[in-house]
Amino acid sequence: MGLALGCLQVDQSTVAIKEVFGKFDDVLEPGCHFVPWCLGSQVAGYLSLRVQQLDVRCETKTKDNVFVTVVASIQYRALAEGAVDAFYKLSNTREQIQAYVFDVIRASVPKMELDASFEQKNEIAKAVEEELEKAMCAYGYEMVQTLIVDIEPDEHVKRAMNDINAAARLRMAANEKAEAEKILQIKRAEGESESKYLAGLGIARQRQAIVDGLRDSVLAFSENVPGTTSKDVMDMVLVTQYFDTLKEIGASSKSTSVFVPHGPGAVKDISSQIREGLLKGNVA
Repeated sequence: MGLALGCLQVDQSTVAIKEVFGKFDDVLEPGCHFVPWCLGSQVAGYLSLRVQQLDVRCETKTKDNVFVTVVASIQYRALAEGAVDAFYKLSNTREQIQAYVFDVIRASVPKMELDASFEQKNEIAKAVEEELEKAMCAYGYEMVQTLIVDIEPDEHVKRAMNDINAAARLRMAANEKAEAEKILQIKRAEGESESKYLAGLGIARQRQAIVDGLRDSVLAFSENVPGTTSKDVMDMVLVTQYFDTLKEIGASSKSTSVFVPHGPGAVKDISSQIREGLLKGNVA
């Protein structure tokens, strides 16, 4: 009904391009407008002033001959004061922007190695934004933001990079583990050395105490029993210790040790004792 009466509503963040008999006449701002179609006035189209986004995927090659796919996100909008140029000068705005993005990326990335391209994403985005700003300003468009959101190398290259990183980390882990084992072995050796040193001191003190005790025993026994020699006293002490040892072995229920004389003379003595025992047994 409004169009029939020549009334037109333009929504917010939108402008309408008015023509009279096919010639540009005016840019209609948001609101209600009178467009007398009977006098040749008409709306040629609408132009959105909202921010729009275009995602561009560009395949290119780095300096070290690795093919990557660069994903750029372009945010742009048409300017109200440049609405006429934005509406009439470009037939396909998105393809125009995409062409400039391809040109800048394929001129910038081949100068960088793969690792550098990841580190210099902001520089690539800045170069793309500057080129688009310079080119699209003449067509009534403003570049709001340009982002390099992703750099995707070939799957085989990505796997190889992960393997290199994993190998480096494994090598570091092996070095750290070897260093830790080295420290443990050094500390263990130091502990064993200290333990043996202290054990040696203990044995030396034990033997010294035994020697001192035997000496005191011999001197005391010689003084109290006249006519005894040091050899007699030592023989008696050894016999006493021998029987004490046998007593301890017999008193232990878990003892598995048996003292048997060895050597040629001891074997002869054992055989004579066995033979004597057998003869006495037969006589009995």
